[in-house]
Amino acid sequence: MTRKIAFYGKGGIGKSTTQQNTAAAMAHFYDKKVFIHGCDPKADSTRLILGGKPQETLMDVLRQEGAEKVTNDKVIKVGYRGIHCVESGGPEPGVGCAGRGVITAIDLMEANGAYSSDLDFVFFDVLGDVVCGGFAMPIRDGKAEEVYIVASGEMMAIYAANNICKGLLKYAKQSGVRLGGIICNSRKVDKEREFLEEFTAAIGTRMIHFVPRDNVVQIAEFNKKTVVDYDSNENQAQEYGELARKIIENQEFVIPQPLTMDELEKMVVKYGIAD
Repeated sequence: MTRKIAFYGKGGIGKSTTQQNTAAAMAHFYDKKVFIHGCDPKADSTRLILGGKPQETLMDVLRQEGAEKVTNDKVIKVGYRGIHCVESGGPEPGVGCAGRGVITAIDLMEANGAYSSDLDFVFFDVLGDVVCGGFAMPIRDGKAEEVYIVASGEMMAIYAANNICKGLLKYAKQSGVRLGGIICNSRKVDKEREFLEEFTAAIGTRMIHFVPRDNVVQIAEFNKKTVVDYDSNENQAQEYGELARKIIENQEFVIPQPLTMDELEKMVVKYGIAD
């Protein structure tokens, strides 16, 4: 059965990098069939899988040629280890709603049978916080059954993670979506692991993996590759392999209990992130 996963996280946290490296690790180390649906208007959720090649977005095709021209062959590209990739894209700058584009793109892909039953995983890489109905669609309408939040020990990353959990709590009963855990994409801040462990326990989940900071991630990106593709023997490639394994084997899914602002601020002060 295909597992459908949404990755959320604060802008700039490294969500798309983490998601692509996890997909590459699943394909490389575990021979999994993965489909990535980028739900960010920047259309950068698949570039490392495709070797940096620009991908024509679904919304571009829809805008220029009409819905009948949005075929799987036209908008889906195949990259590293057979990973299938599509980018929703978005409206022209300053015009329209990118969230509506996510809704349209997912509906069209479903209508075209893109999420085929032979896939092991479908990844939805979703922009930022759950502050817009369109970007909340993967969890609101049951398009994704599992959510992983990418965070770090920085205050705004934790704030965003807590905010996303509020959205999950709101939609969990109607859609059945559950939180699979928090992925720490380390920023090497003081007491980062301890902070994330306390925060995740407080909201009723766990830190599924602590991804250490390593310059090889940036080096691989300069080479338009994931770390696994760049050098699968690197320690960081093994870290992504371990994250992939934990997601593959994960059976701990919860409805999170987000903290109040007072509770969150007390925790932030405790770990010295705020004065």
